[in-house]
Amino acid sequence: MLSLLYQEGPSTKGIFRRSGSAKTFKELKEKLDSGTEVDLACESIFVTASLFKDFLRNIPGSILSSQLCDKWVSVLDQGNNEEKIKSIQRLIEHLPRANVVLLRYIFGVLHGIEMRSEENQMNAFNLAVCIAPSLLWPPVPSTPDIESEFIKKISSVVQFLIENCCRIFGDEITSLFGEI
Repeated sequence: MLSLLYQEGPSTKGIFRRSGSAKTFKELKEKLDSGTEVDLACESIFVTASLFKDFLRNIPGSILSSQLCDKWVSVLDQGNNEEKIKSIQRLIEHLPRANVVLLRYIFGVLHGIEMRSEENQMNAFNLAVCIAPSLLWPPVPSTPDIESEFIKKISSVVQFLIENCCRIFGDEITSLFGEI
């Protein structure tokens, strides 16, 4: 999924914003969940993006760890950008290795899409609004007002992560997919 999103996302207007066919999504999700091999290259990139967000939403405790929720939400309250980056790097050190590896690839894809935002209309803000709710959620359900406020805050954090991903994850993030 990430490979396809890396290849097609930068040239796809509204990637992660538009959803693909609900019927196709449901059929593919059932096949993937049952372990059936699926050729996503034959499907709409919007269905692939929807499947990927669904995959992220089904990671127990979220990829950024709901246990660290308060720390993620307050990370932008730090001083300057350098201090924010250091705080984020410290938070990342508390995540399981598998989460960190996946995050590097995710932000490699998001960075590639954001680099061509004039073409695809998905700048860091738009990407963050679309993907942030799939990356982190509070450990306990809350009221719609509190949840809305949380989504705004975590979207700002994800926007910062996208805009500073090379400094946070290292410059090699731009070449994780090699010459696809």
